[in-house]
Amino acid sequence: MNDRNTLVGRLIPFLLLRRYEPGERVPSERELAERFKVSRGQIREALSYLEALRVIERRAKSGVYMAAQDSSVETLALFAQLGIPLTAADVQQSVEMRRIHEIAAIQLACERRTDENLARLRDILATEATHVAGGMSMAEDDRVFHSEIIRATQNNVFSRIVNIFYIMTSAQRSLYFRDAVRGRQSHDEHVRMFTAIERRDAPLAAELMTAHLRGVDSYWQHLIERDGGRLALPSDAEG
Repeated sequence: MNDRNTLVGRLIPFLLLRRYEPGERVPSERELAERFKVSRGQIREALSYLEALRVIERRAKSGVYMAAQDSSVETLALFAQLGIPLTAADVQQSVEMRRIHEIAAIQLACERRTDENLARLRDILATEATHVAGGMSMAEDDRVFHSEIIRATQNNVFSRIVNIFYIMTSAQRSLYFRDAVRGRQSHDEHVRMFTAIERRDAPLAAELMTAHLRGVDSYWQHLIERDGGRLALPSDAEG
């Protein structure tokens, strides 16, 4: 991680833990530089990055303020990577985004998939089967399988959109797949989805993806309710 990203990783928790409201003025560049013991140039660069992510806004001859508009989806992914709990609305909307895009994606994959896509999916399923048989987590296998379906659409925008969800929920998905039963069930569902893609059966593929994601959605809802309206990172003691 470069110096800017390290500083951003310190700035965001500082701003959020101080509970600055949208539109509220925050410490100046000079004050932040003194607090974090870095140069004003370094602070300025970090603030430019946060401004691009819509975390803060800078007003000419006025100062630095918390942004009044919603943060970008890239910001939500960054928050998750930094261990900052996401709100229930953020999680629910990202889950909904994933569901809409992945159901559309698997239908496109049925039309556009290549022999290369099918070969990759077969390899992924073989790895999944080995991990499931050995009682190992298939959290990463699951991400790779769904990512390959997205790749099979031959639409790079799909990949960028859905990848945000996987970045935001990496830790929670690792917890989800600590349950061996879930791993076996997901693998079996992946096999059925692959068969539908191979046969170019878009209606069946969409139906299978919908059912697959419905079970996962209920898991996210459980986590939100458990965490009191936010999605906190799981501790190593869980599961």
